[in-house]
Amino acid sequence: MTISLLPLEASLHTDALQRVYELSPAYWTMYHLAQAPAGQAARDLAAIETEPGRVGLGILVANEPGNPRSGAQLVGLIDFRMHWPDPDTAYIGIVLVAEPFQRQRVATDAWSLLEPWLAAEAGLRVVRLGVEQFNPGALKFFQSLGFVLSGEAQRIRSGKRLVRLLAMQKDLVESPPEGQGLAKS
Repeated sequence: MTISLLPLEASLHTDALQRVYELSPAYWTMYHLAQAPAGQAARDLAAIETEPGRVGLGILVANEPGNPRSGAQLVGLIDFRMHWPDPDTAYIGIVLVAEPFQRQRVATDAWSLLEPWLAAEAGLRVVRLGVEQFNPGALKFFQSLGFVLSGEAQRIRSGKRLVRLLAMQKDLVESPPEGQGLAKS
């Protein structure tokens, strides 16, 4: 698959992101929701646009690899904050790929585009994230990308429940990005 990353804008991408959410029912089930809440994409994109340093990148898959005229479809989201909680760090809030596109290396290929950019262009040295204890698939995925458990954990409120987040991190090594921009075949 040909993967690319695109900065999301509420005025352009709300409906497409909501569709990604609707195609990800297992994610919402983890939070005891029957489906993606109506208007969730609009709320998320508004928050991304107003929080300093927060970035929402859409994960796009080409409709016909090798044919740029065929366009691409939004199949996922990477939401992160740059220079947080300190100047050398990015904090990933979510990496989500719509279920029909999971287990096809979409998220792995998206990360392989983003990681060198974070190091070379953004000048970051560390990426951190928190994985819910009840999400072993995410834990295994991030470990496959080289993230390690830091030994830290915290409890956060998610709706009416307390959720334990296991902290993970990865040191970035600056290397020249493959090709130009944030696109990968």
